[in-house]
Amino acid sequence: MSTYDGPVPELVPQLSRGKHRNPRKGACFMELASYLAGERWSDHPSCTHPLLAAVARLVNDHTTDAGRRDLAGLVPSVIGLTSDDVHVDAYIALRAAITGLPVVAAERQRVLAVSVLTAERMLAELDGRPPGSLGEGSRRALAEVPHAEAWARSFTSEVRTSLKGFRRHAAPSTVRHAVVGIAQASVHDPDAVLRDLLAGAIGDCEASIGRRTDPAPAFEGEPWADACRLTGTVAAGRPTR
Repeated sequence: MSTYDGPVPELVPQLSRGKHRNPRKGACFMELASYLAGERWSDHPSCTHPLLAAVARLVNDHTTDAGRRDLAGLVPSVIGLTSDDVHVDAYIALRAAITGLPVVAAERQRVLAVSVLTAERMLAELDGRPPGSLGEGSRRALAEVPHAEAWARSFTSEVRTSLKGFRRHAAPSTVRHAVVGIAQASVHDPDAVLRDLLAGAIGDCEASIGRRTDPAPAFEGEPWADACRLTGTVAAGRPTR
């Protein structure tokens, strides 16, 4: 959990794309999280689940400068969200794949259709469900891309992924394809889709880890809103599920 228990600092680094050597140069989403958590300055802080942190970094870097202002209010939400449970990786990967599948370009749809089936297979194995069983969200997403689903089912029938391989390779690949694909998609507001993906992933983690969903006291109300205004960002509300 966060080691930061004081008021929000008067000066907060401004969110921007990429890595930064120190707060004076700005901050990506996870660097700002490390700053607020009282950790060593890093875009890979220990206070956040590694895959959730990967989603946050990718969303930060593929959101426009204007859209990135709306991400600041989510930063406190990721502090303390960490777990060794593979369920968390599966939920995040599945969220990313389902979100991206209907809107990404055709070449990425096959990848994300495979990701949906793979994440569902991991969850079935973890939960003792029958192989091949799908959640309602997965069924709806795959139904929108029947050609990609058919290809993915053929591909996955001959491929098996271990839980270790899923966590190390398949899940990170899924979130990257989803975020990049959404950012490049011909949709009305890709920034909003990316923010909703990140907010949804945070909500999935909270539900899986069992953390309460109200804001931590250090980040409540006007102090955090004032800090966001100082950076030129917007203190948006916490994600809902």
